[in-house]
Amino acid sequence: MQFTDEWLVHTIDPLLPDGSIAAIRQEPATAPASLWEILVQRKLVGDDQILKAISARFRIPIAELARIDPKLQQSVPEQVARRFNVVPVRQTDSYLEVATANPFDIDAEKMLAFATGRDVRMLVGSPSTIRQRIDELYRSDDVVNRLLEGIGGDFEVKELKEEEDAAASAEEASQRPIIRLVDVMLADGVASRASDIHVEPIEGGVAVRYRIDGVLRQVMKIPRTAGLPLISRIKILSGLDIADRLRPQDGRARVSVNGEAVDLRVSTLPASLGEKVVIRILSQRATALSLDALGMHPDEQEAIKRLLSAKEGIILVTGPTGSGKTTTLYSAIRLIQSEGVNIVTVEDPVEYRLGENIVQVQVHEKAGLTFASALRSILRQDPDVVLIGEIRDQETAQIALQASLTGHLVLSTLHTNDAPNAVTRLVDMGMEPYKIASALRGVVAQRLMRRVCTKCREASTEPVPERVAKFIPAGTPLFRAVGCPECSQTGYRGRFSIMEVLTLNAEIERRIGAGATAEQLANAARSAGMRSLWESGLRHLLAGESTVEELLRVTDVPLDGAPAGEAPAPEQARGDHHPARGAAASPMSTAAPVTPAGSAPALDFTMDMELVDEPGTTEVDGVTGRGRGAKVLLVEDEEQLRRVIKDLLEREGYIVTEARDGVQALDQVDRHAPDVIVLDLNLPGLDGYSVLQQLRSRPATRAIPVMVLTAKGDEDNEVRVFELGADDFLTKPFRARALSARLEAILGRHRA
Repeated sequence: MQFTDEWLVHTIDPLLPDGSIAAIRQEPATAPASLWEILVQRKLVGDDQILKAISARFRIPIAELARIDPKLQQSVPEQVARRFNVVPVRQTDSYLEVATANPFDIDAEKMLAFATGRDVRMLVGSPSTIRQRIDELYRSDDVVNRLLEGIGGDFEVKELKEEEDAAASAEEASQRPIIRLVDVMLADGVASRASDIHVEPIEGGVAVRYRIDGVLRQVMKIPRTAGLPLISRIKILSGLDIADRLRPQDGRARVSVNGEAVDLRVSTLPASLGEKVVIRILSQRATALSLDALGMHPDEQEAIKRLLSAKEGIILVTGPTGSGKTTTLYSAIRLIQSEGVNIVTVEDPVEYRLGENIVQVQVHEKAGLTFASALRSILRQDPDVVLIGEIRDQETAQIALQASLTGHLVLSTLHTNDAPNAVTRLVDMGMEPYKIASALRGVVAQRLMRRVCTKCREASTEPVPERVAKFIPAGTPLFRAVGCPECSQTGYRGRFSIMEVLTLNAEIERRIGAGATAEQLANAARSAGMRSLWESGLRHLLAGESTVEELLRVTDVPLDGAPAGEAPAPEQARGDHHPARGAAASPMSTAAPVTPAGSAPALDFTMDMELVDEPGTTEVDGVTGRGRGAKVLLVEDEEQLRRVIKDLLEREGYIVTEARDGVQALDQVDRHAPDVIVLDLNLPGLDGYSVLQQLRSRPATRAIPVMVLTAKGDEDNEVRVFELGADDFLTKPFRARALSARLEAILGRHRA
C-alpha cells in the first residue's frame, strides 16, 4: 500500500510499535490511502499526538480550529478548499493562514496564493477536523444527495388535517425522496429557529435559504430535477394549484414537527427561472406572546402598559415588514385578555391562535370579507377591544377611528418609519387631523435587533465609527460577534425589540389638530420624554446585548447628534453626555476631526465596506485631492453605500454624480459626460452587465473608463466583466485606499 502522505512516515514511526507501518504497507489496496487517517481509525495513535510530532519536528504551528470566522468563506473558493482539504483560519491584507494536513503541498500553496492574491502560511490540522470545518463553513450539499437517495433521519413531520384532504395529482411530487426532502427541510428550518424558508429557482437548480434572526442564510442547493417536484410538493401540502404557475398564490398548512404543531403560511411568486416559494413558519412554542419576552426596557414596557389601560381610543404599532408588530399586538392582547372583556380580531392571516375569550376573524377578500366589512360586523358584536391586523386603506382607517371614538379600544398596525410619521400616514389616507387628535392614544414604533451570542462573543478591539463614538461613554465594554455551533456560526442568537413609544398629551394633541409636521410632533414628543429607536438600541448596546454593527444595521444615527444630557446609559433613563469613546483610535480621526454638536456627523464607513486608511491628499492647480476635479458617475442602488463612496470621492477632489439604477445611469452619462464610471453590477431593472454592454456599443461612450464594483468575486464573473469591456474590477468589501488608487490609475491611463 502506498500513502498519500509519505512525508509523514519518518515523523510518525517513533510513536508506533515496531513494524506497524511495514505491516500496513503489506495490505492490498487499489489506490493510495492516508497513513494519518488509517492510524487514527485503528486507534494506534491520536490526532493530538500526530499534530505535536509534526509541529515539533518541522516547527509548524498547530491550527486553532475550534472557531472559524464565517466571513473567511469569501477568502478561499469552496472548490479549492475541498480539493486540497484546507480551511482558512485567518486573513490580513498581506497573508492568509490556512489549516492543512499536508503543509508540504506546493500545489495547494500556489493555488491558494493565486486565488487570494496573498502570501500563504500553512498551519497543521487533522484531516477529519479540517473536513468538518469545511462542511460547517461551506454547508456541504451532500445532505441533499443523500436525501434524494432516500436515506432517512431521526425526525418526524406529519401533516395535520383540519378539513378534508385534497388528493395529490402530481406523481413526481409524491415520490418518497421528494416527500422526505420537504420533511427534512421543514424539520431543519424549525430546529434552526428559522422564521421563513425561501425556495428560489436559480441557474441549474433551486436554492434554499433560511431567515434566522431576520437575516437570510443559504443552507443548500438542490438539482433542478429535484427542485421542481419539491416546489410542487410544497404547493400540494398547502392546498395550492400545482398546474397554475403563472399567477401568485397564497396557502396555508399545519404540520407536526417532532410532535410540535407548526402553522405554515405559503406564498408563491412566478419568476423568470420558475416559481419562488416562501414558507412562513409560525411556531407557538418558539414565539413567547408576552411583553416580558420581547426584551424591551422596563420603562418602555411600562409605557405600553399605560397605553393599554385606556378604555377607548386607538393604539398603533408601526414598522416595516418583519419588525415584530404582530407579536407585539398579540402580547398586548394577552395582557388585557380576561373573561370579562370581549376581544375580537380581524387578521390576514390569523398567525397564532390566542385561546379562550378571543374571537379571531380571517379576512377572505374573494368572498367579500375585507378588513372594512369585517370591522363593520364586529362593531355590531359589542366588542370591548378590537384588533385590526393592518390599516391598509381609507375605509378601514375611517371605521377604526369611528370605533375608537365610540367607546372601543382599537389596536392596529401601520407601515411607517417612526412613531410621529404614523399621524402623517393617517392624514395621507384622508383622515381629518382633529379626529386623529381625539382618537389616538399612542404610537409604538419598533424594530428587531439581533442579540449577540453569549457563548462566543468577544470584547471588541476595533475602533468605533466616529459618528457613533460620541454616544458611547469612555471605557464602556463593547462586544463583537464571532460565531460558534451554538449560533450556527452567525455570532448572534435570538432577537429583542427596540421601541419608540409616543404617548399623546395635550400639547401633542393640539399640534396634531393644527396639522403639525412629523418633525414638529417628534420634537414635542421628545420634550415629553420619548426616546428614539436609536436611543433604545444604544441602551441595549451599552448593556452588552448587541454589537455596533447590528445597531447600525437596524437604525440610523441621528443627523443632528444627541443634545447634551440625552446620551442614554444602561442604568439611567437619560444619562450624561460623555466624550467620544476612543476618538483618537478612530480609523478616520487623522483626516476627519470630531464633528461639532449641531453639525452633520461624518458618515460611518464600516457599514458596507471596510475603510481603514485615509488616502493622502494633494493640491494641484488649486484643486485639493487626488481627483483634481475629475467627474465620476457613481452607479449604486444601495443608498447607504452610495453615500459612503460619494463622501470619500468628494473628499478626494472628485465631482460625483449619482445614479440608483441602470436606466438612470445611461441617462446621467448623456447628461454629464463623466471622466470615469464606478458601476455596481446588481442593479434593479437594467443590471450592470447590460449597462456596460450598452456603453461599449455606443461610439460616444465607448472610451469612458469603467470600474466595476461587485460582491460576486468569482473568476467567471470577473472574466465576463472584462470581456464586456470593463477597465477594472473591485470586489466588495474593499478599502478606501484601494478604491482611490485604482481610480487614479484608471484616469492616468486614460489621460495617457
